[in-house]
This record gives sequence, structure tokens and C-alpha cells, in this order.
Amino acid sequence: MARPTKLSHVVMQTNRLAEMRDWYCTVLSAKPAFENKNMAFLAYDEEHHRVGFLSLEDYAVPERATVGLQHVSFTYDTLWTLLENYERLKAENILPAWTVNHGPTISMYYADPDGNQVELQWDVFETNEEVDAFINGPIYQTNPRGVDFDPEEMFAQVRAGTSFEVLTRRTH
Repeated sequence: MARPTKLSHVVMQTNRLAEMRDWYCTVLSAKPAFENKNMAFLAYDEEHHRVGFLSLEDYAVPERATVGLQHVSFTYDTLWTLLENYERLKAENILPAWTVNHGPTISMYYADPDGNQVELQWDVFETNEEVDAFINGPIYQTNPRGVDFDPEEMFAQVRAGTSFEVLTRRTH
């Protein structure tokens, strides 16, 4: 069966092209790969663009209770880099709306200038088999949402030498 090899990019329509471009450049440490008065494409890795914005007309802003994309997620290589990024964004007055240990991920959810949800995460488990075992186990089955955490406290514990296993283990 033929299937894609990767998700290449996400493109959003917006009435705030410059504001969205700047926010995503800050949050993702991205650079514009191409832009003009109606569009901007951003790159932060080997892909020519990962996030794009179109502003072709005056779009209507959807109500929050509409059907649509819930969030877009970006993964960091380590918990340390996720927490460093949290501090970098905090210095820019960009704070997460929600921080949660889902079990398989440590996640921070942000709202972009248009109100879209952006998840920045770190994968706790190293293999898909470990993830499958956790999400099919009693802790996740009882509480798939996860447990909220304080990123300041977590980073302080990381700096104090607390192991990632202790910090990220979900017991409920």
C-alpha cells in the first residue's frame, strides 16, 4: 500500500499575515523561505517550508465552537530543549495556555495570533511499542487527557538533576 513518507507542511489562511509570520518565526525559530504581500512560507529544518500563511482576501474568523483543525504539534529532540524553548518564549511574553504530561508526551499548548492551537512537545517514550503499551494501559485508559504540570517547577527539577524518568512518569 502506498503511503506518504512524512507530513510536509501546514498552510493557514489569515487576515494577519505579518503578525502570524512573526509569531511563528519566534515560536519555531523559523525563517521566511518565501514571502510576498499575500503569502509567507517558513522553514526551520531541512524542509523548504513547514508552515505557510495565505492572506488572499478578508477571511471570516470562525467561532471557537466550530468544526476544524484542533491543533498543530511540533516535537523537540529532548525535554531540555523543550524547556529551554519555554524560557526563550517566556522572555518574549509568549506563554503556554496549557502544560500537560499526556504520558506519551510532555506538551505545552500555545495560541497563535489568530487563536489557533500550537502544541510544542517532547516524546517521552523511545519506541512506538512503548507508546502503544502505555496508551492501552490502565493509566491512559482512565485519564487520556493527562496531568497538568508547572514548567518552571519541572525545569528547576531538571536543573537540580532529577531524572527525566522521574519527572515524566505518569502514575495517574
